[in-house]
Amino acid sequence: MLNACNSVILEHYADFAGRARRSEFWWFYLAYLIVTTALSTLGNVNPVFGIAYWGVAVLLFLPGLAVSIRRLHDSGKSGWWFLILLIPLAGWIVFLVFMLLPSDDRTNQYGSVT
Repeated sequence: MLNACNSVILEHYADFAGRARRSEFWWFYLAYLIVTTALSTLGNVNPVFGIAYWGVAVLLFLPGLAVSIRRLHDSGKSGWWFLILLIPLAGWIVFLVFMLLPSDDRTNQYGSVT
């Protein structure tokens, strides 16, 4: 889990090119969810944790966006499909399905299989 998150954060911080496997995407978002939930909960006890929550959210916004777009690339879709999230409910469902789709087994226009 930590290896996938380190890869996204340290090696591909704002890297929108290339591909991200399902595991890379889901491990990153699981770690993000755990950290932000913990900080949010602790923020109710001490406001310093609330500030830390917003700091983490801001720092991880760009890697989250990048890994999402690379995940779309991995299934052969353009990163512009990310904008489907602007459609209430239905857009989120379609985006979730895209994130669950299997990877393209062959080299596609976004790069080779890693």
